[in-house]
Amino acid sequence: MQLPYSSAPSFPLILAPMAGVSEPPFRQICRAMGADVVLSEFLSSEAIRRRIRNTLEGAEFEEIERPIGIQIYGADPNAMAEAAALITEHYRPEFIDINFGCPVKKVVRRNGGSGCLRDLDLVDRIIRAVVGATHLPVTVKTRSGWDDERRDPVAIALRMQDAGARAFTLHARTRTQMFAGRANWDEIARVVDALDIPVIGNGDVTTASDIVRMRNHTGCAGIMVGRGAFGNPWLFRDGQALLAGLPLPPAPGAGERFAVALDHARLALRLQGEGRKTVVEFRKHLGWYTRGLHGASELRQRLFQIESIAEVESIFLQYLEPVAQVA
Repeated sequence: MQLPYSSAPSFPLILAPMAGVSEPPFRQICRAMGADVVLSEFLSSEAIRRRIRNTLEGAEFEEIERPIGIQIYGADPNAMAEAAALITEHYRPEFIDINFGCPVKKVVRRNGGSGCLRDLDLVDRIIRAVVGATHLPVTVKTRSGWDDERRDPVAIALRMQDAGARAFTLHARTRTQMFAGRANWDEIARVVDALDIPVIGNGDVTTASDIVRMRNHTGCAGIMVGRGAFGNPWLFRDGQALLAGLPLPPAPGAGERFAVALDHARLALRLQGEGRKTVVEFRKHLGWYTRGLHGASELRQRLFQIESIAEVESIFLQYLEPVAQVA
């Protein structure tokens, strides 16, 4: 089933919206590695309607990132509609996505994100308001319910489809689960059977084989990759290979990981500024890129203290020197 943005392939791999991660530099790295669609970090509709600069900057993207969706959240249908209209006029993404899945307390306590799942009438009003405010396709991302007592992903999905959602992404956990336990892929399959719109699967996709298994298990129309992509944009490359029936590419060695990490860092400096804040915030990516390497713990200790990208290059070169001497 084709997704409502025509430039996406028939079975897209999508980078999930993740605060502090799905920023333009990482989106561009993932697009280069094989992500078919990317989404912005989730943005507050109240901050957008009030023209808060930092939030508006979160909706900015470069043409190379298309197709892209801008994701918004909030519990006020009017604010959500205003935000959707502003994004449509000024940023012109391929689609607008509504976040009904974020489990973070500061979002939920204002009924945003998965907090909305406690009031499906509110969910209905929000979707209808956003659909009425834009000509762009409106999609939704949500969880299987607020808690186990209210876990009913099919009913939630049907309600969102009826309100006007053009595609539905299910992270098959409840809000109270946060990221614990296992995502219930059977629930994704049941939603696929129940809906007429495309269903995107999400949850516990950390390897290329997971991508193929989720597709085969659920019959979903595409897969959204979240935490599995941290420091591992090769997941998109590898997933595309297996979906095409090709052999799994060789795992990236330390040299390739470092090269991509440096490309990512330089993008961050160009797009987010060359100040200390950019460098410090990039440390988390360096930790993810070096996971699993020999001596990774000691390497991370050094990288978490860097104050410049030049220091990162020096640390990487020192790490690779023994390998070069042996070769």
